[in-house]
Amino acid sequence: MFRAMNTAATGMEAQQTKIDVIANNLANVNTTGYKQSRAEFQDLMYQVIRPTSTSVAQGVTSPNGLQVGLGSKVVSTVKSFSMGDLKNTGDPLNMAIAGEGLFEVQVPNSNQVAYTRSGNFQLDSQGRVVTMEGYLLNPPLSVPLDAQPSSIRIAGDGTVTVAIQGQTAPLQIGQIQIALFANYAGLEPMGQNLYRASDAAGPAVMVNPTTQNAGHIEQKFLETSNVKVVEEMVNMIASQRAYEFNAKAIKAAEEMMQQVSTLKS
Repeated sequence: MFRAMNTAATGMEAQQTKIDVIANNLANVNTTGYKQSRAEFQDLMYQVIRPTSTSVAQGVTSPNGLQVGLGSKVVSTVKSFSMGDLKNTGDPLNMAIAGEGLFEVQVPNSNQVAYTRSGNFQLDSQGRVVTMEGYLLNPPLSVPLDAQPSSIRIAGDGTVTVAIQGQTAPLQIGQIQIALFANYAGLEPMGQNLYRASDAAGPAVMVNPTTQNAGHIEQKFLETSNVKVVEEMVNMIASQRAYEFNAKAIKAAEEMMQQVSTLKS
């Protein structure tokens, strides 16, 4: 009975963690470039009462053993990097990656870089392309001060051109590159729509869009969150019911203990 209570308690704790993950997904349903998280479960160790293939008579062995599981736990949270829907904003500095890859940005006051699927870029006071937090796009991209931001053209392959007053031909001012990883789920979330590279993700490979299986750039579009609200609601209901069942198992074990104590009196 004590074992049943402890086992059910691990189930309640695991379901609580899953609810926390679902709540974060729902909270970010409108976050640009957000990627859905999923809690992965694993069963805990087993108490072996009788091993398999135990001899029960001369030349006879038991086909099955007797093991009692001791519960479950959340072993990891996995990010789904499936592509979200694209939303037309009309802003020439908004970009979405249609396909694989992430934008690389420079983390301020450090030599570190971070990665993002959020392409809601802006210009700072010096004409440099930056994120909403002011992080520089990497490789750096600057728009000449005598160019109109409305004249910025970003091709699918990442080529950036602008129209300069007095010049008939557009001027190429840079080339956007995107980062590819062997395992996107291994990236570490940092908040602010940013990810950090890790050993699990592998090294970043910087390529031009449309090359090496990389996606292409869609100008004036933003990638929305890939969270499906209906799916999250269904998962939340299932987790809530599992939590309730584990709570009932604890209550049942407690009632059984009360009955045992009554027999002694």
